[in-house]
Amino acid sequence: MTARTVITGIGVTAPNGLGTETYWKSVLAGHSGIGRVTRFDVSGYPATLAGQIDDFDPAEHLPSRLLPQTDHSTQLALTAAAWALTDAAVSPGDLPDYDMGVITSNALGGFDFTHREFAKLWSKGPEFVSVYESFAWFYAVNTGQISIRHALRGPSAALVGEQAGGLDALGYARRAVRRGTPLMLAGGVDSALDPWGYVSQTADGRVTTEDDPARGYLPFDTLASGHVPGEGGAMLVLEDEDRARARGAERLHAALTGYGATFDPAPGTGRPPGLRRAAETAITDAGLSPTDIDAVFADGAGIPELDAAEARALSGLFGAGRVPVTAPKALTGRLYAGGGPLDVVTAALSIRDGVVPPTPVVGEVPDDYGIDLVRGEPRERHVRHALVLARGRWGFNAAVVVSAVDEP
Repeated sequence: MTARTVITGIGVTAPNGLGTETYWKSVLAGHSGIGRVTRFDVSGYPATLAGQIDDFDPAEHLPSRLLPQTDHSTQLALTAAAWALTDAAVSPGDLPDYDMGVITSNALGGFDFTHREFAKLWSKGPEFVSVYESFAWFYAVNTGQISIRHALRGPSAALVGEQAGGLDALGYARRAVRRGTPLMLAGGVDSALDPWGYVSQTADGRVTTEDDPARGYLPFDTLASGHVPGEGGAMLVLEDEDRARARGAERLHAALTGYGATFDPAPGTGRPPGLRRAAETAITDAGLSPTDIDAVFADGAGIPELDAAEARALSGLFGAGRVPVTAPKALTGRLYAGGGPLDVVTAALSIRDGVVPPTPVVGEVPDDYGIDLVRGEPRERHVRHALVLARGRWGFNAAVVVSAVDEP
């Protein structure tokens, strides 16, 4: 029997908290990181809200040599990665460098960096453009910079799957561990809250035009009007359970026991979306049945038709109202590649503390959704297995099962 893949390290950079425990306290208290965008003037934009990380100074967390060559999203990813490795009590040299790999997901690239350099190109000329523009904008740069900084030369990759991509990164890393790599660092971080990056996110009409932060992002709510973009995410250290115990890992936060991914059929085919099938695949991969799932961390698009589709998938899979459902991302905004890994962290903390965090609700949950949405206050519940779901634009679906780790 293959040993389970366990989470031994966590690093969180979120709009409502830097660091795992700060973030978790904010979630349980219902503290939101969503507010009016302050990095530039949004008075002429149709949308004005975002989940900003306002208390992050990269100079406090990274070597000065990295600052001029990295985008804000990469600075967040490097910080989260370092925190995860510290939490796992792993340093370069503890394992052979080819025994440690890194897989990240990124949906937006280094928007802020590249748009600053474009402005220099247009206003001053090409000689003023940073040489680091050659790679700082790229989707794979987080994987590369993390790998270089921490000497992680094992299996590595970069995935682009929007919101689902972060879960895919964890699924791929789990596969690498199961194939023999002792340790993988994986997750996702995104940020694109510069003028160009922000307008690119609002262009598809899915971002709310609501200007009240308390009403901006309301998954499964009758008043849902779209989502709020955010920045940040999470990085996790994954290891084979037997090897983690053998090296004396300080803590095993949870196990990543199941993973599934699907792609929606083309519109007009009459075939159902693939989210339910991704969930079923992950549950089966974990060796479980739907009755074993104690909580669902939903994708929670905040768009009525998409919320209704997810609710149908959940009620069809579990039965109406049988399993508690929550979407704590309503406190951070949708973090794209960072959203799924952050939900996995939240699920692991729910398992640890025996509580399911609530989802902010201003209106009501439609009766025909048939889901038991946790709202108002955290709900005490013994959670052994949690299902985390994510959907990306253009049909990506991903699901993972996070499970409790018993003492040997």
